[in-house]
Amino acid sequence: MPAAVERYFAAFNRGDAEGMLAEVSPDIEHHVNEGQVRIGREKFAEFLAHMNRCYREELTDMVIFSNADGTRAAAEFVVNGTYLATDPGLPEAKGQRYRLPGGSFFTLRDGTITRVTTYYNLKDWLRQVGG
Repeated sequence: MPAAVERYFAAFNRGDAEGMLAEVSPDIEHHVNEGQVRIGREKFAEFLAHMNRCYREELTDMVIFSNADGTRAAAEFVVNGTYLATDPGLPEAKGQRYRLPGGSFFTLRDGTITRVTTYYNLKDWLRQVGG
């Protein structure tokens, strides 16, 4: 199992954007659920800052899978979160708590994450926060 993915998720659960950024390549491709692809560490850093402002999340029940050569990995988990600040275009944040399954897929090169794609059920999240 790729150590970079384990460190990435440990940093995520600490709310440590710098720790997450340390595991991704300068040309990271970030494919978000229901969104556009972001390319580059700077754009990924902007996304992380936005997420940390609007949400506090912890991932539990995590299982990480990888291929034999460590160039591809996937993780399944449960997102346990609190909606802290209104995200433009989404319902008003009032400290709502939510819990939903999610998954991420990774490509790695030389032990560094070059792509992360994350999926979750947006309709389920909207239902839980009152949207």
